[in-house]
Amino acid sequence: MTDYDIIIIGGGPAGLTAGLYAARSKMKTLLLEKVAPGGQAALAWTIDNYPGFPQGINGQELMERTKEQAEKYGLEIKIGEGTRVSLLLEGEGLEGEMEKVIIIQEGEFRAIALIVATGTRPKKLGIPGETRLIGKGISYCATCDGPLFKNQKVVVVGGGDSAVKEAMFLSTFAEKITLIHRRNRLRATENVLEEAISSPKLEFIWNSVVTEILGESEVEGVKVKNLETGKDLILETKGVFVYTGAVPNTEFLKGVVEMDDKGFIITNDNMETSVSGIYCCGDVRRKLLRQVVTACGEGATAGFAAAEYVEKWKYKRQV
Repeated sequence: MTDYDIIIIGGGPAGLTAGLYAARSKMKTLLLEKVAPGGQAALAWTIDNYPGFPQGINGQELMERTKEQAEKYGLEIKIGEGTRVSLLLEGEGLEGEMEKVIIIQEGEFRAIALIVATGTRPKKLGIPGETRLIGKGISYCATCDGPLFKNQKVVVVGGGDSAVKEAMFLSTFAEKITLIHRRNRLRATENVLEEAISSPKLEFIWNSVVTEILGESEVEGVKVKNLETGKDLILETKGVFVYTGAVPNTEFLKGVVEMDDKGFIITNDNMETSVSGIYCCGDVRRKLLRQVVTACGEGATAGFAAAEYVEKWKYKRQV
Protein backbone atom coordinates (compact mmCIF):
# COMPACT_ATOMS: atom_id res chain seq x y z
CA MET A 1 0.00 0.00 0.00
CA THR A 2 1.37 3.40 -0.99
CA ASP A 3 1.93 6.26 1.46
CA TYR A 4 1.50 8.97 -1.19
CA ASP A 5 0.33 9.38 -4.75
CA ILE A 6 3.39 11.47 -5.64
CA ILE A 7 6.68 12.12 -3.88
CA ILE A 8 8.93 14.97 -4.94
CA ILE A 9 12.60 15.00 -3.99
CA GLY A 10 13.96 18.54 -3.97
CA GLY A 11 12.37 21.79 -2.89
CA GLY A 12 13.75 24.42 -5.26
CA PRO A 13 11.61 26.27 -7.83
CA ALA A 14 11.12 23.09 -9.91
CA GLY A 15 10.11 20.91 -6.96
CA LEU A 16 7.82 23.50 -5.40
CA THR A 17 6.06 24.16 -8.70
CA ALA A 18 5.68 20.43 -9.30
CA GLY A 19 4.18 20.19 -5.82
CA LEU A 20 1.80 23.03 -6.57
CA TYR A 21 0.49 21.36 -9.73
CA ALA A 22 0.33 17.89 -8.20
CA ALA A 23 -1.51 19.11 -5.10
CA ARG A 24 -3.94 21.15 -7.20
CA SER A 25 -4.73 17.92 -9.05
CA LYS A 26 -5.93 16.45 -5.74
CA MET A 27 -2.94 14.16 -5.44
CA LYS A 28 -1.65 13.24 -1.99
CA THR A 29 1.81 14.75 -2.45
CA LEU A 30 4.93 14.82 -0.30
CA LEU A 31 7.95 17.03 -0.97
CA LEU A 32 11.27 16.06 0.61
CA GLU A 33 13.92 18.78 0.97
CA LYS A 34 17.19 18.20 2.78
CA VAL A 35 17.62 21.73 4.18
CA ALA A 36 14.80 24.19 3.58
CA PRO A 37 12.43 24.78 0.64
CA GLY A 38 13.71 27.24 -1.93
CA GLY A 39 16.94 25.63 -3.05
CA GLN A 40 19.74 27.74 -4.53
CA ALA A 41 17.18 30.19 -5.92
CA ALA A 42 16.45 31.33 -2.37
CA LEU A 43 20.06 32.51 -2.09
CA ALA A 44 19.76 34.91 -5.04
CA TRP A 45 19.89 38.54 -3.97
CA THR A 46 17.80 39.57 -6.97
CA ILE A 47 16.14 37.57 -9.75
CA ASP A 48 15.64 40.06 -12.55
CA ASN A 49 14.52 37.80 -15.41
CA TYR A 50 11.46 36.14 -13.86
CA PRO A 51 8.32 37.27 -15.76
CA GLY A 52 6.01 39.66 -13.94
CA PHE A 53 8.65 41.36 -11.80
CA PRO A 54 10.11 44.18 -13.92
CA GLN A 55 12.06 45.55 -10.92
CA GLY A 56 13.30 42.08 -9.97
CA ILE A 57 12.48 40.11 -6.85
CA ASN A 58 14.53 38.69 -4.00
CA GLY A 59 15.03 34.93 -4.43
CA GLN A 60 14.01 34.05 -0.91
CA GLU A 61 10.80 36.06 -1.22
CA LEU A 62 9.87 34.41 -4.53
CA MET A 63 10.48 30.93 -3.14
CA GLU A 64 8.54 31.66 0.05
CA ARG A 65 5.57 32.83 -2.01
CA THR A 66 5.75 29.67 -4.13
CA LYS A 67 5.95 27.46 -1.04
CA GLU A 68 2.94 29.21 0.55
CA GLN A 69 0.94 28.79 -2.65
CA ALA A 70 1.74 25.07 -2.90
CA GLU A 71 0.92 24.42 0.75
CA LYS A 72 -2.39 26.21 0.26
CA TYR A 73 -3.42 23.35 -2.03
CA GLY A 74 -2.27 20.66 0.40
CA LEU A 75 1.37 19.98 -0.44
CA GLU A 76 3.08 18.27 2.50
CA ILE A 77 6.72 19.20 3.10
CA LYS A 78 9.20 17.23 5.18
CA ILE A 79 12.89 17.76 5.82
CA GLY A 80 14.77 14.75 4.51
CA GLU A 81 17.25 13.74 1.83
CA GLY A 82 16.60 10.94 -0.64
CA THR A 83 19.44 8.44 -0.36
CA ARG A 84 18.09 5.59 -2.49
CA VAL A 85 15.15 4.75 -4.75
CA SER A 86 13.82 1.21 -5.20
CA LEU A 87 11.14 -0.06 -7.57
CA LEU A 88 8.57 -2.65 -6.53
CA LEU A 89 7.07 -4.63 -9.38
CA GLU A 90 3.47 -5.48 -8.54
CA GLY A 91 2.49 -7.50 -11.57
CA GLU A 92 4.56 -9.30 -14.16
CA GLY A 93 4.11 -8.02 -17.69
CA LEU A 94 2.25 -4.91 -16.58
CA GLU A 95 4.09 -1.90 -17.94
CA GLY A 96 4.52 0.84 -15.36
CA GLU A 97 3.08 -1.29 -12.55
CA MET A 98 5.79 -0.33 -10.11
CA GLU A 99 5.61 1.44 -6.82
CA LYS A 100 8.49 3.72 -6.00
CA VAL A 101 10.15 3.34 -2.62
CA ILE A 102 12.07 6.42 -1.57
CA ILE A 103 14.62 5.78 1.15
CA ILE A 104 15.72 8.62 3.41
CA GLN A 105 17.82 8.59 6.55
CA GLU A 106 14.73 8.72 8.75
CA GLY A 107 12.92 5.85 7.05
CA GLU A 108 11.15 5.10 3.79
CA PHE A 109 8.06 6.25 1.90
CA ARG A 110 6.13 4.61 -0.92
CA ALA A 111 4.52 6.41 -3.83
CA ILE A 112 2.98 5.66 -7.19
CA ALA A 113 4.94 8.39 -8.98
CA LEU A 114 8.23 10.10 -8.21
CA ILE A 115 9.45 13.55 -9.31
CA VAL A 116 13.17 14.25 -9.03
CA ALA A 117 14.07 17.93 -8.61
CA THR A 118 17.32 17.65 -6.67
CA GLY A 119 19.18 20.36 -8.58
CA THR A 120 22.93 20.74 -8.68
CA ARG A 121 25.83 21.69 -6.44
CA PRO A 122 28.83 23.87 -7.33
CA LYS A 123 31.66 22.20 -9.17
CA LYS A 124 34.94 22.44 -7.26
CA LEU A 125 38.25 23.39 -8.80
CA GLY A 126 40.02 20.31 -7.44
CA ILE A 127 43.29 22.13 -6.80
CA PRO A 128 45.67 22.24 -3.82
CA GLY A 129 44.41 24.31 -0.91
CA GLU A 130 40.75 24.26 -1.91
CA THR A 131 39.47 21.61 0.48
CA ARG A 132 41.55 22.93 3.37
CA LEU A 133 40.31 26.51 3.00
CA ILE A 134 36.61 26.04 2.28
CA GLY A 135 34.82 28.38 4.65
CA LYS A 136 38.10 30.15 5.39
CA GLY A 137 38.03 32.43 2.39
CA ILE A 138 36.80 30.04 -0.31
CA SER A 139 33.10 30.29 -1.11
CA TYR A 140 30.67 29.13 -3.77
CA CYS A 141 27.97 31.68 -2.84
CA ALA A 142 28.57 35.43 -2.99
CA THR A 143 25.11 36.16 -1.63
CA CYS A 144 25.92 34.09 1.46
CA ASP A 145 29.45 35.29 2.15
CA GLY A 146 29.94 38.52 0.20
CA PRO A 147 29.34 40.84 3.17
CA LEU A 148 32.27 39.19 4.99
CA PHE A 149 34.70 40.75 2.49
CA LYS A 150 33.83 44.41 2.87
CA ASN A 151 36.62 46.68 1.55
CA GLN A 152 38.80 43.69 0.66
CA LYS A 153 40.23 42.33 -2.58
CA VAL A 154 38.55 39.15 -3.82
CA VAL A 155 38.84 36.78 -6.77
CA VAL A 156 36.02 35.28 -8.83
CA VAL A 157 36.78 32.19 -10.93
CA GLY A 158 34.54 31.59 -13.96
CA GLY A 159 33.08 33.37 -16.96
CA GLY A 160 29.38 32.54 -17.25
CA ASP A 161 26.31 34.42 -16.09
CA SER A 162 26.60 33.17 -12.51
CA ALA A 163 30.24 34.22 -12.18
CA VAL A 164 29.66 37.69 -13.61
CA LYS A 165 26.45 38.35 -11.69
CA GLU A 166 28.06 37.30 -8.43
CA ALA A 167 31.09 39.46 -9.21
CA MET A 168 28.75 42.43 -9.66
CA PHE A 169 27.06 41.60 -6.36
CA LEU A 170 30.45 41.45 -4.64
CA SER A 171 31.26 44.92 -5.94
CA THR A 172 28.72 46.19 -3.40
CA PHE A 173 31.10 45.17 -0.62
CA ALA A 174 34.59 44.46 -1.93
CA GLU A 175 37.25 47.03 -2.76
CA LYS A 176 38.27 45.20 -5.94
CA ILE A 177 37.17 42.04 -7.77
CA THR A 178 39.49 40.17 -10.10
CA LEU A 179 37.64 37.78 -12.41
CA ILE A 180 39.80 34.96 -13.76
CA HIS A 181 38.59 33.12 -16.86
CA ARG A 182 40.21 30.36 -18.89
CA ARG A 183 39.06 31.91 -22.19
CA ASN A 184 39.62 35.32 -23.77
CA ARG A 185 36.03 36.46 -23.42
CA LEU A 186 33.13 35.99 -21.03
CA ARG A 187 30.31 33.52 -21.73
CA ALA A 188 27.75 35.75 -19.99
CA THR A 189 24.73 37.18 -21.78
CA GLU A 190 25.15 40.58 -23.41
CA ASN A 191 23.36 42.74 -20.84
CA VAL A 192 25.29 41.14 -17.96
CA LEU A 193 28.53 41.50 -19.92
CA GLU A 194 28.04 45.21 -20.56
CA GLU A 195 27.41 45.93 -16.89
CA ALA A 196 30.48 44.00 -15.80
CA ILE A 197 32.88 45.59 -18.27
CA SER A 198 31.74 49.08 -17.29
CA SER A 199 32.23 48.46 -13.55
CA PRO A 200 35.25 50.32 -12.14
CA LYS A 201 35.74 47.65 -9.47
CA LEU A 202 36.12 44.69 -11.85
CA GLU A 203 39.44 43.61 -13.34
CA PHE A 204 39.82 40.67 -15.74
CA ILE A 205 42.58 38.11 -16.17
CA TRP A 206 42.01 36.21 -19.42
CA ASN A 207 43.23 32.85 -20.72
CA SER A 208 44.18 31.81 -17.21
CA VAL A 209 43.33 29.27 -14.52
CA VAL A 210 43.80 29.17 -10.77
CA THR A 211 46.17 26.29 -9.96
CA GLU A 212 46.49 26.66 -6.17
CA ILE A 213 44.85 28.43 -3.24
CA LEU A 214 47.49 29.87 -0.92
CA GLY A 215 47.28 30.16 2.85
CA GLU A 216 47.35 27.94 5.89
CA SER A 217 44.51 28.92 8.23
CA GLU A 218 42.84 31.33 5.78
CA VAL A 219 43.07 32.38 2.14
CA GLU A 220 46.04 34.64 1.48
CA GLY A 221 46.29 34.45 -2.29
CA VAL A 222 46.00 32.36 -5.45
CA LYS A 223 48.49 31.03 -7.97
CA VAL A 224 47.32 31.76 -11.51
CA LYS A 225 48.69 30.17 -14.68
CA ASN A 226 48.42 31.83 -18.08
CA LEU A 227 47.40 29.11 -20.55
CA GLU A 228 49.08 30.86 -23.49
CA THR A 229 52.46 31.72 -21.99
CA GLY A 230 52.64 29.09 -19.23
CA LYS A 231 53.77 31.75 -16.76
CA ASP A 232 52.56 31.81 -13.15
CA LEU A 233 51.26 34.81 -11.26
CA ILE A 234 50.76 35.13 -7.50
CA LEU A 235 47.72 37.26 -6.68
CA GLU A 236 47.06 38.39 -3.13
CA THR A 237 43.45 38.03 -2.01
CA LYS A 238 41.36 37.26 1.05
CA GLY A 239 38.44 35.67 -0.78
CA VAL A 240 37.97 33.23 -3.68
CA PHE A 241 34.50 32.72 -5.15
CA VAL A 242 34.20 29.75 -7.51
CA TYR A 243 31.68 29.52 -10.39
CA THR A 244 33.02 26.97 -12.86
CA GLY A 245 30.00 24.76 -13.40
CA ALA A 246 27.59 22.49 -11.61
CA VAL A 247 27.39 18.83 -10.60
CA PRO A 248 23.93 17.18 -10.64
CA ASN A 249 22.70 15.64 -7.39
CA THR A 250 21.87 12.26 -8.88
CA GLU A 251 24.15 9.77 -7.14
CA PHE A 252 21.22 8.10 -5.36
CA LEU A 253 19.57 7.37 -8.73
CA LYS A 254 22.49 5.75 -10.54
CA GLY A 255 21.38 2.52 -12.13
CA VAL A 256 17.70 3.49 -11.79
CA VAL A 257 17.14 6.03 -14.60
CA GLU A 258 19.08 6.95 -17.72
CA MET A 259 21.61 9.79 -17.38
CA ASP A 260 24.16 11.44 -19.63
CA ASP A 261 27.91 11.16 -19.09
CA LYS A 262 27.85 14.08 -16.63
CA GLY A 263 25.07 12.60 -14.50
CA PHE A 264 22.22 14.82 -15.69
CA ILE A 265 18.92 12.96 -16.05
CA ILE A 266 17.51 12.41 -19.54
CA THR A 267 13.76 12.95 -20.04
CA ASN A 268 11.20 13.31 -22.80
CA ASP A 269 9.07 16.41 -23.38
CA ASN A 270 6.71 15.32 -20.58
CA MET A 271 9.63 15.26 -18.11
CA GLU A 272 9.37 11.46 -17.87
CA THR A 273 12.60 9.55 -17.41
CA SER A 274 13.53 6.14 -18.81
CA VAL A 275 11.42 4.59 -16.01
CA SER A 276 7.67 4.90 -16.31
CA GLY A 277 6.29 6.97 -13.45
CA ILE A 278 9.55 8.70 -12.56
CA TYR A 279 9.79 12.33 -13.69
CA CYS A 280 12.52 14.91 -13.52
CA CYS A 281 12.57 18.71 -13.64
CA GLY A 282 14.84 21.66 -12.97
CA ASP A 283 18.62 21.96 -13.07
CA VAL A 284 19.19 18.24 -12.50
CA ARG A 285 17.70 17.53 -15.94
CA ARG A 286 19.78 17.53 -19.14
CA LYS A 287 18.81 20.70 -21.00
CA LEU A 288 20.02 23.94 -22.58
CA LEU A 289 18.98 26.64 -20.10
CA ARG A 290 19.10 26.51 -16.30
CA GLN A 291 17.02 29.36 -14.94
CA VAL A 292 14.28 29.75 -12.34
CA VAL A 293 11.68 30.32 -15.05
CA THR A 294 12.60 27.12 -16.94
CA ALA A 295 12.65 25.16 -13.69
CA CYS A 296 9.13 26.33 -12.88
CA GLY A 297 7.86 25.44 -16.36
CA GLU A 298 9.34 21.96 -16.15
CA GLY A 299 7.98 21.55 -12.62
CA ALA A 300 4.50 22.37 -13.85
CA THR A 301 4.81 19.80 -16.64
CA ALA A 302 6.20 17.14 -14.30
CA GLY A 303 3.47 17.73 -11.70
CA PHE A 304 0.73 17.53 -14.31
CA ALA A 305 2.21 14.46 -16.05
CA ALA A 306 2.75 12.64 -12.75
CA ALA A 307 -0.87 13.29 -11.73
CA GLU A 308 -2.10 11.84 -15.02
CA TYR A 309 0.11 8.78 -14.50
CA VAL A 310 -1.31 8.23 -11.01
CA GLU A 311 -4.90 8.50 -12.26
CA LYS A 312 -4.24 5.88 -14.95
CA TRP A 313 -2.43 3.68 -12.42
CA LYS A 314 -5.42 3.76 -10.06
CA TYR A 315 -7.91 3.20 -12.90
CA LYS A 316 -6.16 -0.01 -13.93
CA ARG A 317 -6.79 -1.40 -10.47
CA GLN A 318 -10.49 -0.64 -10.60
CA VAL A 319 -11.21 -2.51 -13.83
